Amino acid sequence: MAVIGVNAGAEWPDALARAARDLPPGAPILVMLHGYRYSPARPAHDPHRHILSPLDRPGHVSWPRGLGFDGSPGEGLAIGFGWEARGRLRHAYDRAEGAGVAVARLMDRLAQAGGRPVGLIGHSLGGRVALQALAHAGAGTAGRVVLLNAAEFQDRAQAALDAPGAQGAEVLNVTARENDPFDFALEQLLSRGRSRALGAGLAQRRANWVDLQIDDPATLDGLADLGFPTARGARLMSHWTPYLRQGLFPFYRAALCHPWALPLGLLRHHLPVSGQPRWSRLLPGPAVLAGLRA
Repeated sequence: MAVIGVNAGAEWPDALARAARDLPPGAPILVMLHGYRYSPARPAHDPHRHILSPLDRPGHVSWPRGLGFDGSPGEGLAIGFGWEARGRLRHAYDRAEGAGVAVARLMDRLAQAGGRPVGLIGHSLGGRVALQALAHAGAGTAGRVVLLNAAEFQDRAQAALDAPGAQGAEVLNVTARENDPFDFALEQLLSRGRSRALGAGLAQRRANWVDLQIDDPATLDGLADLGFPTARGARLMSHWTPYLRQGLFPFYRAALCHPWALPLGLLRHHLPVSGQPRWSRLLPGPAVLAGLRA
């Protein structure tokens, strides 16, 4: 089975380690992490019935399908990890740390059984889970990590990158100015404005970290040059753009399943040095203001 669902706090099936052990050389192992408001305990909000399901359902995006897991032989192993992410934002944010510890244990087990590092992809608070997994995993366990509008702060991310579990890991921090209102709300509600969200990128440059603003035309030009044409246009605000915008999943699939084909140096060569400033999606730019003044 190419896709296996597990939950925080539950026993992991024996088939999990066996599936990792039986993978052919080079086949990837990925853990997929949902964000806020999902709960494996509630059928209506069960991530395994929605974004983490390998089945195509009307009105829902299947992450496993988007990442290329359709049951074909030798395609690798995708783990959908469910955790309790409903309730108040503060409570879900706090629970994400414990979920990250559980994911770290899962990664250690998978990496040992499969003899290869484990990739992570997480949206919103799932990005916080991924970074906490880096903070608690064993050295060399993690491979590529893709954060999708991660609901986490710069200082927490930098602390995770200093942990042994981040050795050898590479992080693609996918952001969008469409997410600015959500980043601002996160900062105000959870830090009273004292900490900066990862939508602004990492405060200090790291060799194993790349920020990628997917509603920046220059970034989309770079992705197209790399062979990943992506839908254009931008919304005023959206928290779900990183997995709803058409054309992005082939890029994530290549970045996670074939990281040798997209080294970070190549990405930096094709991507702009910096993204657009916060609120540029909602506020008029200098050229427009100059025209109004004229």
